[in-house]
Amino acid sequence: MEDANAGAGLLVDRSAKSLRQLALEKLRGAILELRFRPGERLVERTLCARLGVSRSVVREVLRHLEAEGLVVSIPGHGPAVANPDPAQIGQIYELRSILEGMAARHCAERAGPAERAALRAALARVKDGYAMADPGAVLRATTEFYETMFRAAGRTVAWDVVMGLNGRITHLRATTIATEGRDRDGVAEMERIHEAIAARDPAAAEAASIAHVRSAMGLALREVRRLRPD
Repeated sequence: MEDANAGAGLLVDRSAKSLRQLALEKLRGAILELRFRPGERLVERTLCARLGVSRSVVREVLRHLEAEGLVVSIPGHGPAVANPDPAQIGQIYELRSILEGMAARHCAERAGPAERAALRAALARVKDGYAMADPGAVLRATTEFYETMFRAAGRTVAWDVVMGLNGRITHLRATTIATEGRDRDGVAEMERIHEAIAARDPAAAEAASIAHVRSAMGLALREVRRLRPD
């Protein structure tokens, strides 16, 4: 007969996991919505008070966000919001340009009515997020748009690569969507991607996607240089 106590040590503490996950989502959201600015120190005691959790939970959350690239540990100063240098930004957007351009091309070749409708719906949610001045909604809908595009293109491995950079990409995206006129220009650029996909024009879809990434890179570089203390 199986010992009833044999697996006792493997039981998942659901409440602890839920608390950690909630704290992670709150702090990640605050960083992505720029309530904590790039380079700003993240003081454990202050975070404990603001999140209403223990120091051990805060430390776990900070380690997780460091793995995502949203937080860095500065010797002698402790954790701070990541403030990527221009060289890193260039590499990230170079990868985005290659992967998203390829995905847009193949999406235009392969997407059916359901996928095109899903892209249109995600784009509508991007517009709604801007209209409501809700950066979180814009970020979620934008991620949904690109995930739909990659999956419709059959480029699931490429999407996994993008998701590996998701923290850094989303942080930079949060910086660019906050810039003046991005609600107009960024949406227009995404609309051109969608229109090319809907028209089944692979070359135009790829070109529109690359143009969108290059525009975003210019904004990201400008904003990061403006915010860097050096």
